[in-house]
Amino acid sequence: MPRGIQLLHDPVFNKGTAFTEAERDALGLRGLLPPRVQTMEEQKARVMENFHLKPNDLERYIYLTSLMDRNETLFYRLLVDNLEKLMPVIYTPTVGQACQMYGKIFRRSRGLYLSWNDKGQIKRVLKNWPRKDVRVIVVTDGERILGLGDLGAGGMGIPVGKLALYTACAGIHPGQCLPVTLDVGTNNEALLQDPHYLGLRQRRVCGPEYDAFVEEFVDAVKSVFPRALLQLEDFGNANAFRLLEKYKDRICCFDDDVQGTAAVALAGILAAMRLSHGQLEGQKFLFMGAGEAGLGIGHLIVAALKEAGIPEDEAKRRCWYVDSKGLIVKERTDLSEHKKAFAHDYPFRAGLQQIIEDLKPTALIGAAGRGRLFTQPIIEMMARLNSHPLIFALSNPTSKAECTAEEAYRWSGGRAIFASGSPFEPVQIDGRTFIPGQGNNAYIFPGVGLGVVASESRLVTDKMFLVSARALSALVSEEDLAVGRIYPPLQKMREISLHIAVEVAEEAWRTGLARMERPDDVTAYIRSLMYDPVYKVYA
Repeated sequence: MPRGIQLLHDPVFNKGTAFTEAERDALGLRGLLPPRVQTMEEQKARVMENFHLKPNDLERYIYLTSLMDRNETLFYRLLVDNLEKLMPVIYTPTVGQACQMYGKIFRRSRGLYLSWNDKGQIKRVLKNWPRKDVRVIVVTDGERILGLGDLGAGGMGIPVGKLALYTACAGIHPGQCLPVTLDVGTNNEALLQDPHYLGLRQRRVCGPEYDAFVEEFVDAVKSVFPRALLQLEDFGNANAFRLLEKYKDRICCFDDDVQGTAAVALAGILAAMRLSHGQLEGQKFLFMGAGEAGLGIGHLIVAALKEAGIPEDEAKRRCWYVDSKGLIVKERTDLSEHKKAFAHDYPFRAGLQQIIEDLKPTALIGAAGRGRLFTQPIIEMMARLNSHPLIFALSNPTSKAECTAEEAYRWSGGRAIFASGSPFEPVQIDGRTFIPGQGNNAYIFPGVGLGVVASESRLVTDKMFLVSARALSALVSEEDLAVGRIYPPLQKMREISLHIAVEVAEEAWRTGLARMERPDDVTAYIRSLMYDPVYKVYA
């Protein structure tokens, strides 16, 4: 453990003004701090007061990141106790702007940058990470950051933010978390010309060379951090599906954009059935967007329908997709392999209104990363066709949302069941208050990760996301549904994650994937693993 000024510069051990008189004497801190000793509660009050003085959310993001760099324990205590208020700042939607401006707001490096220049020595670079018991790695190559596209090395904000939520929501110890960015270049011309851009100034490596680079990284992770769960994050569509398929049965990994988004969306749909008094088997889903998120949701819906006894071909006929060119049907010759699974034998249509009129979907799910697609005529048509249309505007950040909560409720006469990727404020219509549900992946991935870490599962399976979705939907109360909310409050996130972790761990034990023996009380065991950010006494 460091002493003196080095201790005050170490975010893991630093307590700032909370060091007691005895600790100041024992650790060589006397005179290096103002004389008053503060409690953590007093420190939190000071931080939140300064937080509210900041002029905008980007400045608040910078302020909170700086706190994490100074005092890790205080940062996580603040985040745990104020999750609903702070999550939109440290993650979606503010993290999108932070990634766009990463080179300009850079203060102190976090995580590991593995660049194309490191090929052939990635294992050695991984060993530079000072914390050795890594259990969760979130990695991106920055090609498809949220709905903002290729942000190159600036995408590091995503792994950092995701891992902060692993700790706050599921109690994964921050010392067991590692954010990684694979910098293989960028095709973003603005970044290549930006003097403040901090990544490699070259176009993206692709093809066999890219695959060899990722393979070297995966092999290095298995060697250096053999107990780690690897979460793939914000890879481009062309690589995301391919890499997930390549590695999901070889290493303990998952893709949150494909599988996490699918689970949180399915959980919202299952909860919505309680509001609409419908059944999953009776729904027809129309997706705007056939990328990672949209197709991931469709595949998980199909898995849930198959469990209900519906044949796979029939289950797929409940899911229809619209991409940038129009309806995905068999007659099209321009479809990528991952879209063909949902290409139906049906006449091609290009316009969304005509598609809705023909197909008469019960649910409209936006996952295209293109804002304002759900116009007033579209939502009014969905409300005409359905007593309680499901309107899910899941694209992030807020600027990319297909519609706002107020638009969905107002244009449907208050009958829409709404969820979004980014948070929206409550909406009042005709004397009734609607609290929109945020289909945030943070409801799913921290609990999945905790369950995998707790059971030491060798793999992450699709079934784990199905049981996670069911577990999350079961936690939506009648009080939540009464205000139109199809997800439980964010303040309950640690209990939600614990509940999901238990189901995931149980699935690992049921399928023989767990590498540790099942304890008698699974819930108590997993709860005992969850990090609680409180100060330790050093003297």
